[in-house]
Amino acid sequence: MVDGVSKTQMKIFTGNANPALTEEICQVLGVPLGKADVSRFPDGETKVRVLEDVRGRDVFVVQPTSPPVNDHLMELLILIDAMRRASAARITAVIPYYGYGRQDRKHEGRVPITAKMVANLITEAGVHRVMTMDLHATQIQGFFDIPVDHLYAMPVLLSHVEELGLTDLTVLSPDPGRIKLSEAFSRRLGGQLAVIEKRRVGDSEVERGHVVGEIKGRSVLIADDMISTAGTISQAVRTAHEYGAREVYIMATHPVFCGRAFEHLKGLPVKELAVCNTIPIKKKPEQINLKVLSVASILAEAIRRTHGNESISALFD
Repeated sequence: MVDGVSKTQMKIFTGNANPALTEEICQVLGVPLGKADVSRFPDGETKVRVLEDVRGRDVFVVQPTSPPVNDHLMELLILIDAMRRASAARITAVIPYYGYGRQDRKHEGRVPITAKMVANLITEAGVHRVMTMDLHATQIQGFFDIPVDHLYAMPVLLSHVEELGLTDLTVLSPDPGRIKLSEAFSRRLGGQLAVIEKRRVGDSEVERGHVVGEIKGRSVLIADDMISTAGTISQAVRTAHEYGAREVYIMATHPVFCGRAFEHLKGLPVKELAVCNTIPIKKKPEQINLKVLSVASILAEAIRRTHGNESISALFD
């Protein structure tokens, strides 16, 4: 029985997307990393072989679908298929960063809803449940017809902000779409809330609007779920300084860092840029104070609770 899996039967595996995070999760849980060969055939096809017995086991496959997105997505799907065909009792896909999450609706004619298509692929591969963190759009949970545990990096980010001991704090939402996240940060930190009204002129370019709220002479924290091309974040930082911010900090969960991100971030006038290790950082932006925070403890506790059939939501009460 799936619900009768004992603690000694937990197995955790990883692909090539973020093995360091998976190893850290295993260290927190005190379990060995599962053995699997995830490589390539000469023609570039993904090759997977599970090197230990998983029959009747509670299996967790940790794999963010980070760049190169398609390669890591295929690794995840093939790992899941291998576990299913090897008779794992339950398979949980632990996806710290859910790629294709920004394509969650039809914003114009004749475009796909790729976030839903990817959800279908993962489900059809054979998982019993999905665990992910800070989805770009929370409604993506509804794209799955299996249980989804949506985790939040906020406890890790909040703890770091509290250690900084900031005074006269204003949490600045870089756009209206991030007001809910920014409001949650400001409420937890006892700060004020401000928002930048902006207009997007392309997929990676934005036109600055004006600030609603008080930031002059205050410490400003800009919170977002991800930094991809960094166009929005860099514009928000410059807007904050134009409106008289004393100092600016950036917090984001997913350091995607693609396109012109390093150009936008280079020398950006911020005290600190803090991101999480949901995605491995292979290249650091220049002339900026980068802090990488670990979400391994949150993921490990969620895995432990899932394995023991305990509440996940209690982690964030």
